[in-house]
Amino acid sequence: MSDKVIENNQVSVIGEIVSGFAFSHEVFGEGFYMVDVLVRRLSDSADVIPVMISERLIDVAEDYTGEFIRVSGQFRSYNRHEEKKNRLVLSVFAREVEFLEEEVENAKTNQIFLDGYICKAPVYRKTPLGREIADLLIAVNRPYGKSDYIPCICWGRNARFASGFEVGGRVQIWGRIQSREYVKKISETESERRVAYEVSVSKLEYAE
Repeated sequence: MSDKVIENNQVSVIGEIVSGFAFSHEVFGEGFYMVDVLVRRLSDSADVIPVMISERLIDVAEDYTGEFIRVSGQFRSYNRHEEKKNRLVLSVFAREVEFLEEEVENAKTNQIFLDGYICKAPVYRKTPLGREIADLLIAVNRPYGKSDYIPCICWGRNARFASGFEVGGRVQIWGRIQSREYVKKISETESERRVAYEVSVSKLEYAE
């Protein structure tokens, strides 16, 4: 049963470690730590993706900054309570980690597959330049009755297709994880830069 569930959320990223390890939490005596991995895009830009990793997979006392790594796992979410409301926090949960001698040329550095359910009505819009976009929020089931809530963004004909999806409908998505900076207004005088994570969809199928 659990293997079946794991198949509905698969991530593989290859990139460069660009931070130290920061303690996240502990479960049954096993410590979990966060580390940032810089994953290059085909263009000259890159995404910095947070990875949650067990101290049993890696020596978290070491500094691996600048090392290249392949991470396989799942894209997970949890709600962090702050400023009197919950904020969705996303990271790659590492199941397997492999160090690489160097950056792999022309490898697929950022892949994700999700099989889940539409949990709120798609938001369809056009940019000022006329590009079509649709935002989806997908609930992906996990063992023990938990779910991960993953924001996804579709473009062009995928956006048109996704705009008609019904809440509760089942969808399969292939794409990549991307990071995006935005400015959050905290008060009349204060704002801060934050980073949002979402899945940029390259292919999707709707199974109602």
